[in-house]
Amino acid sequence: MIINLRGDVLVYREYKDDVKRTEFGEFATYLLSTKGLKENPVIYFNGSSYFYIKQKDLFIIVSTKGNPNVPMVFQFLYQFLNICKAYFAQELNDNTVRKNFVLIYELLDEILDYGVPQITEPEVLKKYILEGGLKLEQLSDFDKLKQITMQATGANSWRPEGIFYKKNNIYIDVVETANVIFSNKGNVLKFDIHGAIEVNCQLSGMPECKFGMNDKLLLQRDTVNANPNDKNAVVINDIKFDQCVKLSKFDKERAITFTPPDGKFVLMNYRISDCTSVPFKIMCLFSKTGNKMEYKIKLRTEFEKTYTAQNIELIIPIPTSTTKKNINAGMGKAKFESDHNGIVWRIKKFQGGKEALLRVDLELAKDWNESEWNKPPISLNFSIPMHTASGVKVSFLKVIEKSGYKPYKWIRYITKSGDYSHRI
Repeated sequence: MIINLRGDVLVYREYKDDVKRTEFGEFATYLLSTKGLKENPVIYFNGSSYFYIKQKDLFIIVSTKGNPNVPMVFQFLYQFLNICKAYFAQELNDNTVRKNFVLIYELLDEILDYGVPQITEPEVLKKYILEGGLKLEQLSDFDKLKQITMQATGANSWRPEGIFYKKNNIYIDVVETANVIFSNKGNVLKFDIHGAIEVNCQLSGMPECKFGMNDKLLLQRDTVNANPNDKNAVVINDIKFDQCVKLSKFDKERAITFTPPDGKFVLMNYRISDCTSVPFKIMCLFSKTGNKMEYKIKLRTEFEKTYTAQNIELIIPIPTSTTKKNINAGMGKAKFESDHNGIVWRIKKFQGGKEALLRVDLELAKDWNESEWNKPPISLNFSIPMHTASGVKVSFLKVIEKSGYKPYKWIRYITKSGDYSHRI
C-alpha cells in the first residue's frame, strides 16, 4: 500500500489473502496518527507485521502475517524506489504516483510474483514495460521478445547481450567519507570511514572484470589469524557488494570478480572503524570572560605533502547576541555569514603536512544569557582528491572479453568530510 500524509490510498495490491484491506486501513490510520516518527520501521499491529519507509510525502507499507526475511523486505522497498526513479526521472512523491499509477501497478505485477520479488533491474524492466505501452510491431517481433526473456531469466539479468562501444572504457572511483568527532580537549571520540566503489562501465560484449585492493585486505572475521605487525593490512568492518560480484571467488582469492552492468552503478560499500590517522586535526582553545569570548584554532593536515585538500570550510557557530567580532586568519579568508549563523573560514587549497591558525574575538551584549547558548560544535568540510583516508587502493584491474579488445582503465580516489566536528 502507498498512502500520502492525508491518508489517501494511492496504490494497493494484494498478493496473498492473509491481511485484509480493512486491517491495512486500520494500521494506516495508526501510522498517520503517530506520523511514523515514534515507532520502529517494523511494527506488530493487531496480529500482523507491518514494514514501512517514508519517501517525501508518502508512506510505502508492506504487511504479512508470516515470518519473512526482514532485510530482504526493506531491500525490496528501496529497490522499488530506484525502479520508480529510473522510470519517472525523479523521486517518488504524491504527484508522480497520481500521474503514473497505472504504470506502477504494471511494475508491481512484474517485480512481485505471489509476494516474492522477481525481476528488480530497471534496465531489464524497461525492455518490455514502457511508459507509452508496447507497439504492435514490437509485440510481433518474436526474436526481440525471446532476447528479453533470456536476459530476464539468465545468469546475468543485469546486463543485456549485444552492447557495443567504439571506445571501451571503465571508470572506477573510490570515494571515502570520513566521520570524526573531537572532544573539547581535542581527543578523538569517534572516527570511522564509509567508502563506496563507484563504477561507470562503457565496455562492449559480456566482459569479466577482476580487481584487487591493497596487498592485504582483511574482513573483521579474518583478523584472528592476521599478522599484527602487518602495516599494509586494511581491516574492513562491514562490506556490501552489488549482485554482479561473484562472492565465492572473493572468499577464496580476496579479489573482486564481476560481470558489470552497463553504465553507472555502486560495486561495493564498506565501513572501516579501525583507522589510525585522521585527515585533519582540529585544535581549539576556547575561553570566556564575562561577555567576551575567544577562539584560538589550529587546523593541521595529517596526510602526506604530495596531496592537496580543496574547498576547506570550517564553521564556528556564535551566539546571536554577538555585537562585535574581531577575526584574524593566517591562511585563507574568514568572515561572519548569517546563513551559517557563525564565522566561516575558507581555504581553497591546503597542502598535506601544513597547518594554519585562526583567532576570533567576540564581544556579546551585556544582557546576554549564557544558558540560552548550548555551545554547538565546530564543523569542517573538505575534499582530498587522489587520496583515501583508510589507505584502500586498487592494486590491479583486469578486463577479459572473448573478442580480446584492450579497454582504457581509469581509477580515481577522493576523501571527503562527513560528520566532522569539534566540541566546545
